[in-house]
Amino acid sequence: MSPLMKRLAGRAADEIMETVRFIGGVVAVWLGLVTFGFAAFHIPSESMQPSLEVGDRVLVSKWAYGYSVHSLPLGIGYVLPDSWNGRIGWSQPRRGDVVVFRDENQTPPRNLIKRVTGVAGDVIEVREGRLYINGEVAPRMLEDIRTYREDRTGQPVTVSHYTEILPGDRDHPIYERTDDYHLDDFGPVTVRPGTVFVMGDNRDASSDSRASGGPGFVPLENVVGRAETVLFTLESCRREQGLYCPRGRVWGGL
Repeated sequence: MSPLMKRLAGRAADEIMETVRFIGGVVAVWLGLVTFGFAAFHIPSESMQPSLEVGDRVLVSKWAYGYSVHSLPLGIGYVLPDSWNGRIGWSQPRRGDVVVFRDENQTPPRNLIKRVTGVAGDVIEVREGRLYINGEVAPRMLEDIRTYREDRTGQPVTVSHYTEILPGDRDHPIYERTDDYHLDDFGPVTVRPGTVFVMGDNRDASSDSRASGGPGFVPLENVVGRAETVLFTLESCRREQGLYCPRGRVWGGL
């Protein structure tokens, strides 16, 4: 082989190794992020409408509150001794946070996503569809009336779309079909230490802390992480006369 060909071959080999190192670094960073930092969660139901729709893929921060038995990387939490309290925490969920958690009241256990409406010590009550926190009603403002096609049945559903404001001036959208649905009168209950009270934004289509057979008070060690935004969506609604078809949730705040 001529000296020129040797130089070209050596240069090509160097470029290939550099490319391999770059790809390896990208893969390592990606694995680190998905193992230690973030996870993706699929929205299977309409319980968090209008914030989240069926088919949304949500980015979940696993380290937002520290690590729990369900968010420790590489499944470490499931092999630690029972004497461990199930959480390495440096922060607490706040009212208004959207959290993914492990519901161990289900058989088999499964991950759910809901909004935190009560933290330890809060007195939670729902009276005629209105949320009360520590005896004070959470203000809500009517935005519009919407009719959408329910994913499970395909039937049109008409709801009132409100903006609800929690203590600390954290606001979020909710849906209400009526103010006398089966979970529109609940409590009062006091949120136990080490737990949070959660509700779906689609108040009349959510099995949450209000529901018999729901998750109840969610232990902090069952919290997987905080949902940050919608990465992308596979929602398949189509525009129909008089029916609401959601758009514009990707990379929006929750």
